[in-house]
Amino acid sequence: MRIAQVAPLWERVPPPAYGGIELVVGLLTDELVRRGHEVTLFASGDSISLAKLESVHPRALRLDKDVKEYNIYEMLQLASVYERADEFDIIHSHMGCAALPYAKLVNTPSVHTLHGIFTPDNQKMFQHAKRQPFVSISDAQRESSLGLNYTSTVYNGIDVSSYKFYPEPEEPPYLAFLGRISPEKGTHLAIAIAKQSGWRLKMAGKVDVVDVEYFEREIKPLIDGEQIEYLGEANHQQKNALMGGAFATLFPITWREPFGLVMVESMAAGTPVIAMKLGSTTEVIAHGETGFLCNNVTECVRAINKVAELDRYACRQHVENNFSFQRMTDGYEEVYRQILQQKFAKNGHLRSKVIAGNIKK
Repeated sequence: MRIAQVAPLWERVPPPAYGGIELVVGLLTDELVRRGHEVTLFASGDSISLAKLESVHPRALRLDKDVKEYNIYEMLQLASVYERADEFDIIHSHMGCAALPYAKLVNTPSVHTLHGIFTPDNQKMFQHAKRQPFVSISDAQRESSLGLNYTSTVYNGIDVSSYKFYPEPEEPPYLAFLGRISPEKGTHLAIAIAKQSGWRLKMAGKVDVVDVEYFEREIKPLIDGEQIEYLGEANHQQKNALMGGAFATLFPITWREPFGLVMVESMAAGTPVIAMKLGSTTEVIAHGETGFLCNNVTECVRAINKVAELDRYACRQHVENNFSFQRMTDGYEEVYRQILQQKFAKNGHLRSKVIAGNIKK
């Protein structure tokens, strides 16, 4: 298949530190190339990929202080993709609702993976384009009232082999928190859990511009460098070591999490996850086997006492069985086949041939 992968420009693909969408896009793109597909990746110019790379900007926009209007570059990228639509059998967008108006103007089918949440504003665009093919990254992410044309749920995947497994937590023991330092990720609740339980807490993650006030007001005053530590933004190796050495990873979200790669990364390292029972957490964590699902801070504190009963090898196996990038790629290949077969049935012709359920050049 000739496939266009379209990534956001905010981070490079793959990201040097935080960037869940870009990590997923990078793993998917490279695996599709290894499987023999002709893939073009539209992403920031500093991205690293086995695919042919096309970009409208030389580096990730987050690193370019001269860029003031992110949306301009987003529009330029999507215009460059859809002006060349005839070069591809399918266009796979990870850009959310921004790509929807463009996709309706060309004959090449697009599929849209939804990585975020629905808001009152973006719902209008999704409803406008509800017949286009969509992929959810968890069943909990779906909003049934919108009537979107979901083709499948494909869970995000990671390269499990790139995560060192830690059969035992470090001494002295500590809890870990990783992710954006934001109200949605529940950084303040992670600190509350540590304070109420008396455990040490090590935190790592980036602070976006929109969350600076939250960090300064609610988080920074509680960081003492002893019980509550903030280590800044962590790269892959640092994240792996921090989570792998932890007794448990806290995931006390306050929103309907669409997926939550941190949970998968923690379990790959062998560390159970204590999470709020919201959004995707019920699909990612096997309650009582790879972590615990809780309804409030008090339940999270109580769950810490049960973590020692869990098998860290089972956490790793859970990820290998359900959240590998190979399994994710299998899911997307099936989505592509389904969409192209539907196009063939509707139009009666297609450049690629459908042979025994597989689409080949």
